[in-house]
Amino acid sequence: MRARWAVAVVVPAELTLVVCLVAGVRVPGPLLVAAEAAVGCVLAAEAVVLARAWRRARHRGADGRAAVRAAVREHVPEPVRRLAVHELRLAASLVRWAVRRPHGTGAGGTTVPYAAGQAPLMYGLLFVSVVETVALAVLIPWPVVHAVVLVLDVWGVLLVLGLHAACVVRPHVVGADGSLRVRYGALVDVRVPAGRVAAARVEHRFPQEGRLLAVSGDGVLDLAVGGRTTVTVELTGPVPVVRPLGGRERARVLRFCADDPSAAVAALRRAAGARGAPAG
Repeated sequence: MRARWAVAVVVPAELTLVVCLVAGVRVPGPLLVAAEAAVGCVLAAEAVVLARAWRRARHRGADGRAAVRAAVREHVPEPVRRLAVHELRLAASLVRWAVRRPHGTGAGGTTVPYAAGQAPLMYGLLFVSVVETVALAVLIPWPVVHAVVLVLDVWGVLLVLGLHAACVVRPHVVGADGSLRVRYGALVDVRVPAGRVAAARVEHRFPQEGRLLAVSGDGVLDLAVGGRTTVTVELTGPVPVVRPLGGRERARVLRFCADDPSAAVAALRRAAGARGAPAG
């Protein structure tokens, strides 16, 4: 716990010093040395804590990888873990997009794309990011500031590309067994087991919350793309929903977006009909 509090204090202080240096503020040498020493001590303490947790897991009989996962789960907050994994998945999505290899579609499953609805917005953001990068490269005269801003702008461009790529390579999936997987990129992944779809229909809605993911008190999930949903699926019982930062909900009605909602509903009904229980 003390190590976590130290991280919460030292990391913002380190970022503040970096901003001061980039802005040209003169920072006394002893203060810089003390700050770097504090960061090193905190990192060393975190390494010791994780190593002890790893050894405890190994003593309980876990193998190497399981022990690492247990140590990370014990000492790294879930939002931090999920954000780190999300960044890795965005990078992997860019590669999958380039080689046209979708993720998690399964054998015999029907993919349901949804990224077309947000493509104009994403490409607009990408254009603005590129223009900003070029403009700041011309306008900023200080080399250090120029380098920092360039790195941030390139990261922003890759982030926008990665977000869109994740939505392209991670479509919704209707399984051959009647299961359903509703996703939004690498952020949201809701799994509906086979036989749990009671009804499916095309229904164009525009959620007023203005959020990507919203779950109402009566268990209705809205997963909007471009501010709208086009398919409504009613379930025989609630399924778990994990929010991007780890919050848990349960939903019995799923409203999501599909580029071709009629084809998505037809696939759901075919899969349910093959099980002898057609979705209405």
